[in-house]
Amino acid sequence: MSESQRVHINILEKDYQIACPPNERDALHRAAEELDERMRVIRSSGNVIGMERIAVMAALNLCYELQQSHGSEGGNLDSAALERITKKLNKALEA
Repeated sequence: MSESQRVHINILEKDYQIACPPNERDALHRAAEELDERMRVIRSSGNVIGMERIAVMAALNLCYELQQSHGSEGGNLDSAALERITKKLNKALEA
């Protein structure tokens, strides 16, 4: 099993260090770029103020789109996937 490495990402002019396996580094950068873009769009709308609220709105939008992509039959993620996502988000927010 490969060891995690620190990866630096930037979202809305704020730097974060995330522990990430080397084979997932490119995917993490793509995800960070997507999140940064979505948060910029939300911020530029002027309807949502505050970094935390912008992040929550972006997360809700992403979760909704993910559910829609799974279709109506069992559109929910399994509990293991949700737990992995939750752990990653908690680690990112602690940094």
